[in-house]
Amino acid sequence: MVERLDVAVLGLGAMGSAALYQLARRGAAVIGLDRFVPPHAFGSSHGETRITRQAVGEGRDYVPFVTASHRIWRELEAQTGEALLNACGALVMAPGNGISSHHGKPDFVGRSIAAAQASGIVHEVLDGGEVGRRFPQFMNLAGDEKAYYEPDGGYVFPERCVAAQLRRAGELGAETRTGCEVVALRQDDAGVHIETADGVVLADRAVVTAGAWTAPLLGRPFDRLLTVRRQLLHWYALEDDSAYGPRAPVFIWMYGTGDTDYLYGFPPMPGSRSIKVATEQYSTTTTAEAVERRIDPLESAEMYRLRVRGRLAGATPDVVQAAACVYTVTPDRGFIIDRHPEMDRVLVVSACSGHGFKHSAGIGEAVAAELAGGGGLVDLAPFALARFC
Repeated sequence: MVERLDVAVLGLGAMGSAALYQLARRGAAVIGLDRFVPPHAFGSSHGETRITRQAVGEGRDYVPFVTASHRIWRELEAQTGEALLNACGALVMAPGNGISSHHGKPDFVGRSIAAAQASGIVHEVLDGGEVGRRFPQFMNLAGDEKAYYEPDGGYVFPERCVAAQLRRAGELGAETRTGCEVVALRQDDAGVHIETADGVVLADRAVVTAGAWTAPLLGRPFDRLLTVRRQLLHWYALEDDSAYGPRAPVFIWMYGTGDTDYLYGFPPMPGSRSIKVATEQYSTTTTAEAVERRIDPLESAEMYRLRVRGRLAGATPDVVQAAACVYTVTPDRGFIIDRHPEMDRVLVVSACSGHGFKHSAGIGEAVAAELAGGGGLVDLAPFALARFC
């Protein structure tokens, strides 16, 4: 039997759960499909915490998404009783000469400052001396660092955020079907036919939020635009956590000139004597199916030796936990939010290129507005496929 709905959302991670919730809020007859049971640890929307900051050095076009996300997280907290956003502060730091890069953007700290100034976001500009005085967890600073500090930045809990939005979507009438793999989709005059192992779902429109599974599902041009990168998260035991006070911030610390010369991390979770840190790599590709999810202890040891040792107070090489996730990355490391070039009823919301979770709730709101025909919440033109032509 063929079902007929207003909208089908394919993939229920960060973007899909947000889109499903926002569509349900607008009264759409909507279904969400996922091959797993979200929140899960097979894609990009897991790992306990994700950094959030409103002034994003990746570009001012992203600011409306993240500011909307902060509002939505607080609304969801009030509705569900879940703690979703911890505004412990966010610090972005680089060498004082400005010669550094992050997510392909040079002078990332300067770009963050400019975005904050343009959008009226509360912030401070600090040098290395002031960073060391305020935040003694950072060791061996040169003193001439340039840092952007955003007191209302911090971290969100990705699994909780996904679960809260799926829960609210269900309460508002959305259907969620998990353990349901989408194998193909096609469009004709009747709508979008979504083929699954359990039958066909027919919807007026579809939103593809499948992350690392997007290119295999959609084919051209996404198979040439999207690459999947394995990324690692490490939790190291702290022998002494006294340097991490109640306002210890999340951080992005660029200490060299290249995109991989940095680490990012989080303050210890309440009751925990460990610290989560990570970096990124863009040299090795994989797929959602083939990615190695086991972490070799040597990988955590190398991360500690090359990036953590001598930089973070109290951090030991003892690994409490490690995990792998995947980034799905475009050539310019920006997002794609656009209609499929051959199926105008299909809106593709991928890839998020490693900096998407903080924007996800706001993107869900913008997607719902776009599909309702209103649009206008956020200018989606900067995220169009045409920039790759």
